[in-house]
Amino acid sequence: MPVIVQKYGGSSVADTEKIKRVAEKIVNTYKNGNKVVVVVSAMGKSTDNLINLAKQVHDSPPTREMDLLLSTGEIVSVALLCMAIEKLGYEAEGLPGFLAGIRTDSTHTKARIRAIDTRRILEELKKGKIVVIAGFQGISMEENITTLGRGGSDLTAIAIAGALKADICEIYTDVPGVFTADPNIVPDARIIPVISYQEMLEMASTGAKVMQSRAVEFAQKYHIPFVVKSTFIDSGGTMVTEVDFKEGAVVSSVTLDEKQAKITFFNVPDKPGIAARIFGALGEASINVDVIVQNVSTSGYTDLSFTVNISDLEKAFEISKTIGAELGCKSVTSDNDIAKITVIGLGMMNHPGVAARMFKALAESNINIEMISTSEIKISCIVRKQDGQKALKAVHKEFIK
Repeated sequence: MPVIVQKYGGSSVADTEKIKRVAEKIVNTYKNGNKVVVVVSAMGKSTDNLINLAKQVHDSPPTREMDLLLSTGEIVSVALLCMAIEKLGYEAEGLPGFLAGIRTDSTHTKARIRAIDTRRILEELKKGKIVVIAGFQGISMEENITTLGRGGSDLTAIAIAGALKADICEIYTDVPGVFTADPNIVPDARIIPVISYQEMLEMASTGAKVMQSRAVEFAQKYHIPFVVKSTFIDSGGTMVTEVDFKEGAVVSSVTLDEKQAKITFFNVPDKPGIAARIFGALGEASINVDVIVQNVSTSGYTDLSFTVNISDLEKAFEISKTIGAELGCKSVTSDNDIAKITVIGLGMMNHPGVAARMFKALAESNINIEMISTSEIKISCIVRKQDGQKALKAVHKEFIK
């Protein structure tokens, strides 16, 4: 029998009526002759509510206890979904992440999956049960509950699909697929029927809210095809898989990331080892740095700017201020009033003029560019946050006809 892994996000299980509809969808898949493994997120805003509760008790909650707290959201969804499936007359087995055999490293709130022991899942499937697994969580080698970061249920589903060698992994959400831009901002955005792992990874990393970037990276590494589709609409969907480069393919999508922040070192000594000192310390704190710009050296000093996710700003800024003082910098500043606009497409760098067209579209909308970053399949520009949505519309109009 084919094995299908389905993942349902928080919007898909936001209330009991939606949970009942999801249960019917799962049962229909099972009745069509498939073995079904379901990964589920916490209901609606449950995770945000739990974070707010923690903040009321402790200004900076211990990460171990935060993982323990946040893992309960998915377990609630698992229990209710199993009840709804059994109400329809079918057997379901609910498993927290650790019972599903998901072993992680010890990095609380951003743990990485190290191994998956599928024995329990396979035992339950052999009994003819629908297996429902709590996403977003696992257990460390020290036997502590861990979580996989925001959007971690995507990673759970992709990883389990890979471990089971599933025929397909279906990611269900509240949109009918992956769009050329955020349809809430750009009404003319279109669904992309098929997209490459590389393009999807860049989209997820640069602001698209459909998939967790680590999940896409995992799928690409282990060649796990998956489809993104709506829980509530049967048509549509975007298949993410290996895609051969085609001559003429340029920009496939445009993204906007408004959760960016910039840190700048003024008058930092321009000599070997300084950048390694700064970014090494940030790396040790598990902080990812994105766009980096260094000015021309003047009298042995330079200015250095880089961007981080806004969720890491507080920690990154404290580290930067400490290092800046040690290096004798004039000052270290932070700026969370920025946004990143990115154009993405396979083979884009083989087509001269893409950057010029992007810069021209921004200029015609009177939008100033503060930083630029490029790769083989993307060009990113940092702009003022107030210009972010206008920039998205302008650039999308330029490239997606």
